[in-house]
Amino acid sequence: MKPAHQRFAGRYRPPGPKRSPLITPEGAADLKTELNELWLNKRPVITQAVKEAAALGDRSENAEYIYGKKMLREIDSRILYLQRRLDHVKVVSGLPADPNKVYFGAWVTLIDDDDNERRYRIVGPDELNPSQGNISIDSPLALALIGKGLDDRVELNDLDKGYDIIAIDYLSN
Repeated sequence: MKPAHQRFAGRYRPPGPKRSPLITPEGAADLKTELNELWLNKRPVITQAVKEAAALGDRSENAEYIYGKKMLREIDSRILYLQRRLDHVKVVSGLPADPNKVYFGAWVTLIDDDDNERRYRIVGPDELNPSQGNISIDSPLALALIGKGLDDRVELNDLDKGYDIIAIDYLSN
């Protein structure tokens, strides 16, 4: 008999890379807010809609019932993920021992070889939002920046790009 990953090749997904458990206090608060919103507001509404649709009769051809059950599964899946993630995250608050070096939570201003200035904050994978300048601690750029100081140069070989660190800040947005 073939191994499970070959028998169910269409459904099998290898586990993703291990994600950092670090999170900022703001990120942890956002996850808790999302969990509460799903559990206290959205889930009861969908549950009531499914209950009403089930009362209409034949469930096999009832689109409202089928769609409601699908939504309920998605919400329950997200709730379970958030509960497990919140149990495993480590909230990092306060300044590091050496605030002149780049560590988790730092706002880092970089200038590239073309004199383009960019500002990033190193955050946990759950807070990733490039449009706000948040990059994951697990990203290649963040990994290259960790432990570096002001005026240090960071080279990213995959992109053939280099960046100079021109500012490090832990307090501003």
